[in-house]
Amino acid sequence: MVYVSNIEGKPLMPCKEAKARHLLKDGKAIVVRKEPFTIRLLFEVDNVTQEVALGIDAGSKHIGVSATTGRKELYAADVELRNDIVDLISTRRKYRRTRRNRLRYRKPRFNNRVHSKHKGWLAPSIEQKINCHLKIVEDVHKILPVSKVIVEVASFDIQKIKNPNIEGKEYQQGEQLGFWNVREYVLFRDDHTCQCCKGKSKDSILNVHHIESRKIGGNSPNNLIALCETCHRGYHKGTVKLPKNIKRGMSFRDATFMGIMRWTFCERLRAIYPNVSITYGYITKNTRIENNLPKDHYIDARCISGNPLAEPLGYVWYMRKVRRHNRQIHKAKILKGGVKKLNQAPYLVKGFRLFDKVKLDNKSCFIFGRRSSGSFDIRTLSGEVISRCANSKKLELISKRNGYLSERRNA
Repeated sequence: MVYVSNIEGKPLMPCKEAKARHLLKDGKAIVVRKEPFTIRLLFEVDNVTQEVALGIDAGSKHIGVSATTGRKELYAADVELRNDIVDLISTRRKYRRTRRNRLRYRKPRFNNRVHSKHKGWLAPSIEQKINCHLKIVEDVHKILPVSKVIVEVASFDIQKIKNPNIEGKEYQQGEQLGFWNVREYVLFRDDHTCQCCKGKSKDSILNVHHIESRKIGGNSPNNLIALCETCHRGYHKGTVKLPKNIKRGMSFRDATFMGIMRWTFCERLRAIYPNVSITYGYITKNTRIENNLPKDHYIDARCISGNPLAEPLGYVWYMRKVRRHNRQIHKAKILKGGVKKLNQAPYLVKGFRLFDKVKLDNKSCFIFGRRSSGSFDIRTLSGEVISRCANSKKLELISKRNGYLSERRNA
């Protein structure tokens, strides 16, 4: 299937590969995009289109995308989102605070806090994911004449997930009711006993330890345990190991994200496109089960589009969102002589950039690592290593990097 746009760049219905080949050979069309393959006509045509429904399975880690007519699926994609924003911003904050206090102490200022920002401010991690959803919808509108967009929104009752039998006033009586703070609750929950040595160290001082680091795991009780000071200090020195049965409790980060982003995403979408509607997860699940379809993000999106029995495309575009820039100039570790190693590579190394799509031994793959000597680390999006040290002379550039790495896979 080849996607087609008219002479003005507006999308038309796609055509077969044979027809596109004749148009290109006769000089009646030009290639405007390789993935997915799109051509633009060089002559006037009647803009006759069919009704195309775009289903979006919104998510915090993956986005399912499917554009369908009543009979056939025209586009299918599974987009993997970034989940490193919190870690990167927390690391940047750590370096910034260290830098501000290295030479002198500066009194804290509160002019640039959340309360002073514009109305509707969202955390950068959530804002970035909402923008990814909008970008995916925009890209589909560039290649297909989408007539309506249907988005699945999900709401999660976190209290109900924790306790399926909760009801009524119990919603106002959380697990920390009656405790001054989280620390007091965690010590009470763990019976004021070290969860590592169970009191064998005879150390009476108790600390509250983060199972996952605070910057990515947070301060919620399911990420905290009580440890005596001896075990706590030994753990951070590497001399003490926590028991294997100590694991972080259930995380509700994804559920919280969906609760925050769902209406913001729909409102922004409606401000751009005229015909936007919503559906819910239980409707999608019921449709998928009734039609005996497997569980996958792009299949859910096909059910959301309202045409679950449309003829499948036969392949799906797997896409991964990657960062565009790395603004950290130097490595954090200081070498001998007080020298810091440069963190940024040159813009081009032997004519290639990081995440460029290349061909090596007739395989399409991506550059995941570069060396100034000209040997590159080449892999596929699924993580398969093609070569750890491929010579740049053997690489053929397919397409330059952008924010989304794409790979066609069989459905």
